[in-house]
Amino acid sequence: MEDCRRRYGDSFSVRFLGFERPMVLISDPAAIKALYTERSHGLPPGRNIILEPIMGSSSLLLLEGGEHLAHRKLMLPAFHGERLRSLQPVIEEIVRAEVDSWPLQREFPVHARMQAMTLEVILRAVFGVSEGPRLDRLRAMLGDVLQDTASPRRQLVGLAARRFGGRGPWAGFEGQLRAVDELLYAEIAEHRERPDLERRGDILSMLMLAEFEDGGRMSDTELRDQLMTLLLAGHETTATALAWSFDLLLRHRRVLDRLRDSLLAGEEDYLRATISESLRLRPVIPLAGRRLATELVADGYTLPPGTDVTPAIWLTHTRADVYREPFAFKPERFLEQAPDTYAWIPFGGGVRRCIGASFAEIEMRIALREVLTRCDLRKADPAPEKTGRRNITLSPKDGTPIVVTARRPARETEAAPVAV
Repeated sequence: MEDCRRRYGDSFSVRFLGFERPMVLISDPAAIKALYTERSHGLPPGRNIILEPIMGSSSLLLLEGGEHLAHRKLMLPAFHGERLRSLQPVIEEIVRAEVDSWPLQREFPVHARMQAMTLEVILRAVFGVSEGPRLDRLRAMLGDVLQDTASPRRQLVGLAARRFGGRGPWAGFEGQLRAVDELLYAEIAEHRERPDLERRGDILSMLMLAEFEDGGRMSDTELRDQLMTLLLAGHETTATALAWSFDLLLRHRRVLDRLRDSLLAGEEDYLRATISESLRLRPVIPLAGRRLATELVADGYTLPPGTDVTPAIWLTHTRADVYREPFAFKPERFLEQAPDTYAWIPFGGGVRRCIGASFAEIEMRIALREVLTRCDLRKADPAPEKTGRRNITLSPKDGTPIVVTARRPARETEAAPVAV
């Protein structure tokens, strides 16, 4: 994408596997605003083919038009304000247990440990699964499903087998999904029978009680599809964002020292700025496109209805006319002045902006605060991490290997409330 920007400018088109026509990539914030603020634009093709077999047809990521807006409106309250603050103790408990399990003076990939942590957060804070055999089975089975969906090559093999009637790997994967579904439907049924459902803080309980404008509620199938969507959209992305943050911090000692000092002083402004800067330089999702329903006039081009258009997120985040020293890791830029809404888009934008953005940022703040105030770390290899592909994310190719050289007990660190 960077090479194309140098050769062709801010807007250009690229052919992607699975799309019948070129996709136009844009990076000008004004063009992105024009794209994202038009609600009638739909999803580009290809997403349903890859995601629907796993997430289900009721997934918020796959719904269109009025149906999407109705489900989004119903789900939004579970991801904001007091609802998220009520989940903070659970997330802190999970993060502390994870950090306590890390070996000392031995190299390990922190990306894998962040994946384990975010999976646990989703199982307990989102799915509301209590301790016991079902939690253990879901943890193991969902881990396998997530691993099988991570490889682009496995995706293509599975899609080919499914489309042309083959068995092979796809048949085994479908069996895994059926087993996971049995556990999820059992948890949903158990939730429905709980006398304390209205007092529970997990997101499944909130979604179960939420009502559409006509007074209806989501069916078991819809709940299952949203749980799988939250798992797949919220597990890998948050874990990867944390792994990239550690890679950047451990290579920039000035930033790391300032962040640790501010956290020990009980301040979080610089932590928020660090997360914003990390997501700017290392956006986890590279593209978040639309198929035009109406003509788009932007950046000197007129694009007709039916054109597939997407912001090139990393190109937007590294524009020299928006960010001074665009390739430098400087969190203080977010303390000085917030960028334009459509110049910082790691979570997409418009009515399809990631519904779990605030939840992900809370997880990141708690995890970074806990790790950096309790642990002394170094990178196993001082070189920057190369980029690899996992599912639809851009992740550290080697998993960001780190070494914990010292660790302090959790009781020495008093956690401050995380503002939402």
